[in-house]
Amino acid sequence: MKETGSMAVLIDGENVSEKYLKFIFEELSNYEENITYKRIYGDWTDNRLSSWKKVLLDYSIIPIQQYSYTSGKNSTDSALIIDAMDILYSGDVTAFCIVSSDSDFTRLATRLRESSMRVVGMGERKTPKAFISACESFKYLEVLSSSSLQDTAEAKTQNQTTVTDSNGTAAGDRDQKDDIADLIPIIRRIVEETCDETGFTYLGTVGNLLQRKLSDFDVRNYGYKTLTQLVRAAKVFSVDIRHQNGLAPLTYIAIKKRGNHA
Repeated sequence: MKETGSMAVLIDGENVSEKYLKFIFEELSNYEENITYKRIYGDWTDNRLSSWKKVLLDYSIIPIQQYSYTSGKNSTDSALIIDAMDILYSGDVTAFCIVSSDSDFTRLATRLRESSMRVVGMGERKTPKAFISACESFKYLEVLSSSSLQDTAEAKTQNQTTVTDSNGTAAGDRDQKDDIADLIPIIRRIVEETCDETGFTYLGTVGNLLQRKLSDFDVRNYGYKTLTQLVRAAKVFSVDIRHQNGLAPLTYIAIKKRGNHA
């Protein structure tokens, strides 16, 4: 049996809102690693962080106190980085999740990956590209919350419960979707480079290569739940669902030829 790895979740409490905590751990529950470290960093004497206190108890997160000794200097970032390196050298984990929208953690993410650690980043849309690219994968907090709330709203609708907002999304988290038109040339290139003699390539291969090329790639960024839905919406790819005896069907895609509307 394959041994399950472990993960350290380190949160920049001064750079992330507590409203996202539920969605962070919902997303991490999809990962194979067990979460063994849950720490959040900030100056807890600052009243601006008081809203964190209840949710920290709910999720058993250890708050790490870091006083702001000097104006203009972020001591919290330094404390998180030092802890991350201590955890790395302990040999207790195989992955890190760094939750912040701050580019100061770019070098940390790079260093952890140099040590063969899996690094998942989470932050808001404002996160600098440098930090996003340094992570193996990066998830936008607005997208995680929007997707989760929409799923909840749909479940309520199916149960004939009145839902006042069909999106189930907070006003501040709406209307931010990546443009699928920017993704189409990348998918076309992947298909061209990996297709067989019939022009088709396995969609799972496309998804894996998209993640390698774009660390922040997630179909939810574009408003879809599956990659199949996304490529169908692009309207430039043919989709072939291949059924197997007793096995789950496999999806293959090819670039549509002119006049082909399948």
